[in-house]
Amino acid sequence: MRRIASIGPDDVTWYTAARQAEGKANGTINRELGLLARLLRVAYENRKLVRLPIIRKLKEAKPREDFFERGQFEAVKRHLRADLQVAVSSEYAFGWRTQSEVLTLRRDQVDLKACTIRLNPGTTKNDEGRVVYLTPELVEMLQAQIDRNELLEMTIGRPVPYLFSNLEGRHRGQRINDFRRAWRMACLEASLDLEGVTGGAREKRRAELNQADAKGEKPGLLKMLRHDFRRTAARNTVNRGVPERVAMKITGHKTRSVFDRYHNVSPADLQEAARKITGTFSGTLSEIAETPLSKTSNEIGRNKHERGCSAKEGVHCGTP
Repeated sequence: MRRIASIGPDDVTWYTAARQAEGKANGTINRELGLLARLLRVAYENRKLVRLPIIRKLKEAKPREDFFERGQFEAVKRHLRADLQVAVSSEYAFGWRTQSEVLTLRRDQVDLKACTIRLNPGTTKNDEGRVVYLTPELVEMLQAQIDRNELLEMTIGRPVPYLFSNLEGRHRGQRINDFRRAWRMACLEASLDLEGVTGGAREKRRAELNQADAKGEKPGLLKMLRHDFRRTAARNTVNRGVPERVAMKITGHKTRSVFDRYHNVSPADLQEAARKITGTFSGTLSEIAETPLSKTSNEIGRNKHERGCSAKEGVHCGTP
């Protein structure tokens, strides 16, 4: 064990190289170096160090930009069992973290009469409590989940305090810790649904996706993480006109800089923006407003030519 006063730049360089050799991501190493920097600063402020050593951070990979479109989310949800559908629907709506904020919910944190879910102070990543109001769809789903828990209590003869508990198996009645395997299978089947393959072709395609996933290629929806719900919720709330400070309160983002990283823009957002600004510039309203964004400029020009021709009597339109 090293004394903290003996740590210098060479030690930091050695540690960084060792962690990279273990296959750790630069972002992970930077978080660890940040912790070391804080420890060194505390030692310096308490006069245990004469000077602070220089700690250089590594360049990190570009943050993820994946998020769920509504159709993708519904396709994945269909392949999860009923209680997990409630969990992912809550994540999709509020952007809450799966393991630390959703799966740890207790039944007394849900108030269906007031239509709210509450996260207690000290239980979240930023230690701040949160209260969100439920949509009618979530009220119905949560009521069904509570009903399942009450039936489980009568079956096993003991209280079930957590909202998401194992309904069967040797862990019946205990809190669900994770559902990564079920999530992966749902993403796999949803990918096949969206590709529209059936029968024997579906089985063949499933094998191909599994092989690609084993190689780390992550095709289709297999690349999606449950943490992507945070990005999805941030985008959806802002796009629906919710003020950003309110959206941050819902998702639990404490700083604007981090929230901005999650509030990304998708191709669908850009298409919607184009629809909204149609007509802003002179002469664009009649030509673009009724035209799908997938049409090319040549198609638009051809349509204009045909409309002009049809207005003249006795003139043949089209190619000779």
